[in-house]
Parts: sequence; structure tokens; C-alpha cells
Amino acid sequence: MARPDKGALLGIGLVLLAFTILPVLDGIAKLMGERFHPLHLTWGRYAFNMLVLIPIVLPRFGWRVLTPPRFWLQVVRGACLLAATLLFFTALMHLTMAETLALAFVYPLIVTLIAPALLGEQLSGAKILAALIGLGGALLIIRPGAAVFQPASLLAFSTAFVFSVYIILTRKLAGLAPHLQSLFFCALVGAVLMTPIAPFVWQPLGWLDWLGFAAIGTIAAVGHLLLLRAYEQAPASVLAPLGYFEIVSTVALGWLLFGDLPDAWTWAGILVIVGSGVFVTLWTSERASRVATQAGQPAGS
Repeated sequence: MARPDKGALLGIGLVLLAFTILPVLDGIAKLMGERFHPLHLTWGRYAFNMLVLIPIVLPRFGWRVLTPPRFWLQVVRGACLLAATLLFFTALMHLTMAETLALAFVYPLIVTLIAPALLGEQLSGAKILAALIGLGGALLIIRPGAAVFQPASLLAFSTAFVFSVYIILTRKLAGLAPHLQSLFFCALVGAVLMTPIAPFVWQPLGWLDWLGFAAIGTIAAVGHLLLLRAYEQAPASVLAPLGYFEIVSTVALGWLLFGDLPDAWTWAGILVIVGSGVFVTLWTSERASRVATQAGQPAGS
């Protein structure tokens, strides 16, 4: 029996750790959302995220970290991530953590449907069907027309669409700048855009509030640094399906903090979304592996 690859095991461990701590960010944001406007929370997330990353990126890149290749496209990419965060935080104030994240996790299916037009990727009938089934899973959670329908569900669903554009732009910019530089630049764009807006919704902060903002920014930085490190250790085909572990940890944290557990319809929607997303991920990875093999290249290289 072949011994497990140590790099792959490390990558898997780092991904699982990242998706264990990132929901803590959402939990803190939801708790703080009882007092603070989502615009205020979003400012804190990016301002402190940027501050945490500065001592990491400046020694490595110097001031050129401020001028990544395709500068304006990088700005648009950062603005898309900012908009997705704002939509997510706003939805989080009205929905459970599990509902909000599950609806946002429709984004891989949306990327599957729009990538052919924007990136020229091939789209098979099986992937179209899986994506449409996954979007049907989102409807099980939203349940438009039902008595339990909440308009905030549409905000969480919109998060997926905006985040899909961010993912598409990330693919277009792939290889042009180091991942760490791109991570910092997104934080910088968010902080710069939100700082002029924050005073209009500003609430007085006590030391515990400052600590909460610092925790949100720090967790965001640490979580994404863990993911960057993980993808340096193991191929995306191994790690990508593990992203859905975040839903598991989010459900657990939502129950611990707020006593929230998804109802039967929401569980059904989550299972459909996860199943469809995993299928699309594995199908894409298998196709990429086949093409690489036919081209005489090792998969994941």
C-alpha cells in the first residue's frame, strides 16, 4: 500500500483548520451585528485585515505590493470581494449562520455556468445539470412564496453571484502576481473604499468592540494564509471538495453560539448544494487530470 503523501496530508490539515476558524469570524460578526451596522463591520474586517498583513507583506515585497500587475482589474476584483462581504454580513444579521453560508456556497455552481462565456472553458451537459440542481437546492432554503420566506435570503444568494465574479477575475489574474500580494491588495482595496463610508454609520467602540474588530480582521488573515499554504502543499483537486467542510463547522458554531439548527428543508437544500458542488469539483478535476495526462504532464503540476 502506497504511503500517504506528507504534503497532501499537511494541505488537507491546513484546509480543515482554516475552515474551522473562518466560521468564528462570521459568528463574531453576527454577535457584533446586534450593535453595529454591516457597513461598520465590513470596514473593521478589511481595516484590521490589512493591518495584520502589513508586517507580513512589506518585508517581502516592499512598496511594490501597492502596484500589482493589471492594477485596475485587481481593484475591481477587490471591490467584488468587498461587495460580497457586505452582502454576506447584511444577510447574516437576519438569517442563521448555516443558511447564509449555504446560500453563498452556490458560487461554484454559478462559476460553472458563466465561466465558458468569460473564460472560454468547456461546459458539459452533466455540469449544467449538476449546477441547475444545486441552484434548486438554494430554492429549498429560500422557499420563495412560503410563509417562512425572508428577503435577506436574496442578499445571501446575491453574495454568491458577486463572489462568482471575484472568482472569475481571480482566474483571469492567476499567475500575474504572488498570491500573498493579491491577498493584501484585496484587503487594501476594501479598507480604502470603506474608510470614507464608515464615519456615516460609526458607533462608539469600547475596548471589547475594538477587540472584536481586531479578531475579525485577524481571523480573515490567518484563515486565508492557511489556505494559501495548503494549496502550496497539495493539488487543488484534492483540497477543493474540502471547502464544504466550512458548512459543517458553521452549523456547529451556529448551534453553540445561537442555538440555531437548520430545519428539514434547509438541510435538504444544503445537501443538494454540497452534493452538486462536490460533483462539479470532482468532474472538473478529473477532466483536468485526463487532459494533463494526455499532454504528458503530471496532474496537479
